[in-house]
Amino acid sequence: MWHLIANLQYSCDTSWVNSPTSGYASVTMRADAARNLDAVLQTGAHLLARDPSTSVAAIAAAAGLDRRTVYRRFKTREALMAAVYVAKLDACEKVVAQARLAEAPVAVALHRYAEGIIAASRRWPVNVQQADDDAMAARLQRLLEQLDAFMARAVREGVIRPGLPDRWARSLLVHLTNIAAHEMPELSPAQGADMVVQSLIAGLGAT
Repeated sequence: MWHLIANLQYSCDTSWVNSPTSGYASVTMRADAARNLDAVLQTGAHLLARDPSTSVAAIAAAAGLDRRTVYRRFKTREALMAAVYVAKLDACEKVVAQARLAEAPVAVALHRYAEGIIAASRRWPVNVQQADDDAMAARLQRLLEQLDAFMARAVREGVIRPGLPDRWARSLLVHLTNIAAHEMPELSPAQGADMVVQSLIAGLGAT
């Protein structure tokens, strides 16, 4: 879905196409578009997380962009919010892939996941569960299933004790990373991950 919001669209003079510098100009424009898109989405994520009624014009102003530029890409606040949700899902999926939950040693994968998800949550402080979209809900469900599978692996390998209620370990992990991300801003993602791992293992570790 990310390719649908890959670039902001601009109106421009295309006379440069046949010039010796056309390649450089094209790359520069794409880079500028990507930076502008990232600025809009990150600004939108933070403002909409605090106030879901924030207007597209207000987000454009906070991002330092002309509102007409933003409106050309996002006609409504809902369209911008949907793009923010997609960006957060993309970031979370990248974190899960890089953590190697099925292959890396459990403690290593757990810390890697916690550190990455804390950073992603701070960058995109929105709740994807609020997205009213079946495709996004399916992506979120797959992420949760991967976490459940990882916790089942942690039980099999003796890191987490058996006999816990279904989804308890995963729910606690999500809660702890949310605390580190949003209630402990003084902690770096690595420090937050240290606390998440220590708290989880201390509370649920095999005896």
